[in-house]
Amino acid sequence: MKKAILVPTIALFVICLVSTALLAFANSVTAPIIDELAVQTEIEARKTVLTTAESFEEKTADGTKYVVGLDKDGKEVGMVFTTTAKSYGGEIIVMTGVDMDGKITGLELLQINDTPGLGMNAQKPEFKNKFIGMSDKITILKNSANAANNEIDALSGATISSNAVAEAVNAALANYKTITEGKAGAN
Repeated sequence: MKKAILVPTIALFVICLVSTALLAFANSVTAPIIDELAVQTEIEARKTVLTTAESFEEKTADGTKYVVGLDKDGKEVGMVFTTTAKSYGGEIIVMTGVDMDGKITGLELLQINDTPGLGMNAQKPEFKNKFIGMSDKITILKNSANAANNEIDALSGATISSNAVAEAVNAALANYKTITEGKAGAN
């Protein structure tokens, strides 16, 4: 009776031990590759949201991490912020480019897990491009034919996702204003 329980228990233990070791090995091999890919993706996204920048310099001000975009002569052409908001499918992460006039130059969704065909449409250029050129707090309207300045129509069936993108972009604009007002006050 003891042998009937002991042999399968030991076999299961050995299988779990070998599986764990193989998973740990696979993770040690793939983790650096995944990290490198994440860095490369972030660099490409920066170039997409702030196309006038030739290089980027990471900075921190009052606990806010951001990236300054520099032209070929080293002059600041804008800033890039990565912000988050709560969306329908969880946390959404948005990278937003802002030029030195405080206007949005572009945005990329780095992470979104919303409903396919609805909230995931926030990744489409038709929606993201609506933010370009805006500089004040953005409001999402539901079923509005008359969107005015800094107002954007929500994606059909995805108001929560639309609001989450706007919230993240508004956080980037607020960060920009805080940083640039701090620089002006320092002079």
